[in-house]
Amino acid sequence: MNKKFHIAVIVIVALVFLGNIVFFTVDETQQVVITRMGKPIKVIKEPGLYIKSPLEQTTVFEDRLLDYDAYAAKIYTQDKQLLMVDNYCKWKISDPLLFLQTVMNEASAQSRLDDIVFSELRERLKHHNLTKIVSSDRSSIMQVVTEASRKKAKKLGIEIIDVRIKRADLPPENAKHLFDEMRAERQKQAKKYRSEGEEEAVKIRAGTNQERVKILATAYQKEQEIKGKGDAEAVHIYAEAYKQDTEFYAFVRSLEAYKKSLKDKTTIVISPDSEFLHYFKKSR
Repeated sequence: MNKKFHIAVIVIVALVFLGNIVFFTVDETQQVVITRMGKPIKVIKEPGLYIKSPLEQTTVFEDRLLDYDAYAAKIYTQDKQLLMVDNYCKWKISDPLLFLQTVMNEASAQSRLDDIVFSELRERLKHHNLTKIVSSDRSSIMQVVTEASRKKAKKLGIEIIDVRIKRADLPPENAKHLFDEMRAERQKQAKKYRSEGEEEAVKIRAGTNQERVKILATAYQKEQEIKGKGDAEAVHIYAEAYKQDTEFYAFVRSLEAYKKSLKDKTTIVISPDSEFLHYFKKSR
């Protein structure tokens, strides 16, 4: 009985061992390369249960999106500013057989990606100023870096999905100097704008004054014209009145002269025989 039991256990263990050698499963997150004596036989990407020869080996690779997070490194910009750039990359194994033949595993792939991405990043950033890198042009720069890196990585069986800069900082020793330069540049720009504004204000004031003088001159001319017409009309009226009754006209004009001359307790010294007192003498 014991002998049969031992034989059964041995058979079961042998079958399990043989099953592990012959049968294998491919998960939906995996892709498998089958090789025999180091030579590739086929690539399996569909999930399921498969059978292989005991002489064949399986190499399993990820079929999911992978992350590559680089260490911060120094890069010089076009305006000779030193940046500490921390970038990351999204990638996947697109050709597992080529991947196996070129880099063999993910650790080696990370090292190769570091070389590819950083070299492209350094090459592109050195043609741009600091302000464009940290603000307006970063997206377009990273798009170019992604395309260039993708072409190189394709030869390794790798597809680069996206490359991004996580952080781009100045070294502490350079930050204060750069901020001082930026402040000075902004002050210079502000001074320029103020100067241009003052110049424009002077032009506007000069134009306004010129317009004012022109308006006043036109108004004065019209005033003189109206006044001249009024004086001419008054002379005409006086002349007409003089024609109708010369004595009465002379009397009225004399009264006007008295009114204008003898006011506010005015004292005048005049001869009693003066023509000015003509109507006073008549009254008396």
